[in-house]
Amino acid sequence: MMALATGIDRPAVAPHEAGSESWYALYTCPRHEKRVAEQIEQRRISCFLPLYRSVRRWKDRRKELELVLFPGYVFVHMAFQDKLQVLKVPGAVRLVTFNGQPVALPEQEIECLRNRQSSSNLEPHPYLRVGRRVRVRSGPMQGLEGIIRRNKDKCRLVFSLDLIMRSVAVEVDEADVELVA
Repeated sequence: MMALATGIDRPAVAPHEAGSESWYALYTCPRHEKRVAEQIEQRRISCFLPLYRSVRRWKDRRKELELVLFPGYVFVHMAFQDKLQVLKVPGAVRLVTFNGQPVALPEQEIECLRNRQSSSNLEPHPYLRVGRRVRVRSGPMQGLEGIIRRNKDKCRLVFSLDLIMRSVAVEVDEADVELVA
């Protein structure tokens, strides 16, 4: 979620020409994200469902679960005219819109998130808009911008996707970040 602060009061990316593919955020029914993503892929449409691992404890056992990083959302890479094919999937509700029009997400943000999901320890975080804005200048998260936050003695960066009002946090080395003007 590099530079994910795209602003809630304006579209993230201008509409694309007919035929060109863009990333869109698809809002789903609660707890249907994995099934919706599976059905979209069965229709040979590219999609991305970011997941993270979490250990849950019950009285008698512990279990590691793979949970959805952005609950209620699946990212779909498609041409705008193919939206009906995606919206017909059971569990799909609607594309995220601005002024009634579906908004394409910035390509670099989704690609960066896809490339870094497996190598980073991403986890959900409450959505934030205030704090010191920094950019990661080296390491596996290079180029990402977010809000710096401390958790005990560790440095955490919170990356926000304003369009869907969600954030994730990742631990980074403090020496790898620089302030954004």
